[in-house]
Amino acid sequence: MTSTSTRLLGRGSWRETQRIASVLRKETVGGALLLVAAFIALVWANSPWAGAYETLRDTRVGPASLHLDLTLGTWAADGLLAIFFFVAGLELKREFVAGDLRDPARAALPIAAAVGGMAVPALFFVLFNLGGPEGALRGWAIPSATDIAFALAVLAVISTHLPSALRTFLLTLAVVDDLLAIVVIAVFYTAQLNVVALLLSLAPLALFGFLVQKRIRSWWLLLPLALLCWVLMHESGVHATVAGVLLAFTVPVVRSDAAGGPDAGPGLAEHFEHLIRPISAGVAVPIFAFFSAGVTIGGLSGLGASLGDSIAIGIMVGLVAGKAIGITAATWLVARFTRAQLDENLGWPDVVGLALLGGMGFTVSLLITELAYGAESESYDHAKVGILFGTLAAAALATVILRLRNRRYKVMYEEERSDVDRDGIPDAWDTVDDRAEHDPDWEGAPPPGRTARPFADG
Repeated sequence: MTSTSTRLLGRGSWRETQRIASVLRKETVGGALLLVAAFIALVWANSPWAGAYETLRDTRVGPASLHLDLTLGTWAADGLLAIFFFVAGLELKREFVAGDLRDPARAALPIAAAVGGMAVPALFFVLFNLGGPEGALRGWAIPSATDIAFALAVLAVISTHLPSALRTFLLTLAVVDDLLAIVVIAVFYTAQLNVVALLLSLAPLALFGFLVQKRIRSWWLLLPLALLCWVLMHESGVHATVAGVLLAFTVPVVRSDAAGGPDAGPGLAEHFEHLIRPISAGVAVPIFAFFSAGVTIGGLSGLGASLGDSIAIGIMVGLVAGKAIGITAATWLVARFTRAQLDENLGWPDVVGLALLGGMGFTVSLLITELAYGAESESYDHAKVGILFGTLAAAALATVILRLRNRRYKVMYEEERSDVDRDGIPDAWDTVDDRAEHDPDWEGAPPPGRTARPFADG
């Protein structure tokens, strides 16, 4: 009995492709703002006015009675990044509940790639720091993160016609990566746990979940509950960004009718994502990058000392070699043990190029660096230099590979735009299932239970 092999990195449904394209456009703009913010911070921190930058970053704001007299840098890391993780949580739940990843066969690849892309960089970091400075190993998770905004900004700069399947894979990989990162932060970077505050945080979380399940979207009800959950999570000792993910997981993705079945309309997740993603990509992440990327290098001698430190070396090797090996190897293992094959239009160089894009760990890597070493330590500065140079190296190598493949991508891109029959769906997605999904009254829709087949050429 011959089994039909499935395709890795094949096109998803047309509806999902449209949604992913919309998300990526917003993230690309956010990535450009992130680059600008990080550049300004780096230049300012190495200028004669570096003291003013540090004073601004370390200015304390907030009520001391609630233990919230935090520096502006900490507010950016704990508060603004909670918005970022809320959006990431919405995206992840959307993918697994109503997106293409609800199919276990399609979900296996990005999950495996994310795990491989976190485990191998962490292993490289540990190998380079086994005999390093005391406490160096606390930064093992730094090179394990992927910054989708940074990766998309690089794609925009190099103007590659990356096909939809690869863009979708990159986004889903980064979203799963974000979830794994928040689990790592909660489990391994919680120094002291206040169990009472943690349990109390569940009350506003549950009430928030109850209201959104009832499709109540009044900001004057939901926002105070979200803030209270965040404050209690911060007080518990668990990093406050965890609250963003937990709140997102309570938001319904699909709407249910009175009988309990799925309705045609979307749930609140799509509404919240449309509303909050621009704030996350355009405000929260760039401000965090501004306050976190400003490391004083100290001239060529200081740069040499930082780049020669085992922490910086471990991060750079992890972001470049670790991510490339981890993601590519995980993809190969999925193909090997599931008998799946790469899409006929793609090859392993494409996987390596995407894996290198995954090595652009910036936002979450900077967050883990602060949690691992503290903002005042020498290791903190060395780690930030390693993140910056590792990210730039990964971006440069990815650019070379993807530009070399760009001629093939351009052909695929043009195929995905062609709509000869002018039915509103590009011909590349003209399958029975896609027609039926977008036009239920279409007379060619298959009977229930029939397997869809692509239209024959011509």
